[in-house]
Amino acid sequence: MDAAEKGDTAAAATLFATFYSELHRIARRELARQGISDKLSPTTVLHEAYLDMVDRDTSRFPDRARFMGYAARVMRGLIIDSVREQGAQKRGGDVHITSLATDLVEKVADPQQLPRISDALDMLARIEPSLAELVDLKFFCGFSFAEIAAMQTVSERTVQRKWEKARLFLHRTLQTRIES
Repeated sequence: MDAAEKGDTAAAATLFATFYSELHRIARRELARQGISDKLSPTTVLHEAYLDMVDRDTSRFPDRARFMGYAARVMRGLIIDSVREQGAQKRGGDVHITSLATDLVEKVADPQQLPRISDALDMLARIEPSLAELVDLKFFCGFSFAEIAAMQTVSERTVQRKWEKARLFLHRTLQTRIES
């Protein structure tokens, strides 16, 4: 991880290969959850994520949690782009949301809501990157609070408090966007 953090592309490739099966499982689950597994394969998402990760000079992977969080964000972005493209083709343009559940993060997202959720997560990443990473690890990667706490060497209760803070931010951001 140290070599990958310093920009060694061979080390980054080795790191990616080490976590390949876990990342493939995450991609497969997320594609199935979004209902687009027949349009995009987990292997394609994973390989596109790898290409994106290798092309970036700013990748920092000091630990497993950061690597998995970054990989999850890249895969999420690819899935969101696919959903946006599909929505644009089906509806002839932008997607308009008419209703929104209040517990978006715990439930499977409607593909029409994914671009807005992604935008809200990007906003959260600019304000508090650690909270956005937590959302990626919990929601996208499917890690439990205990697993995330172990990765980040904090207590499970600390992770739960951060989770609630992230949920509140995302809920308020999404509600504000719908009302405006």
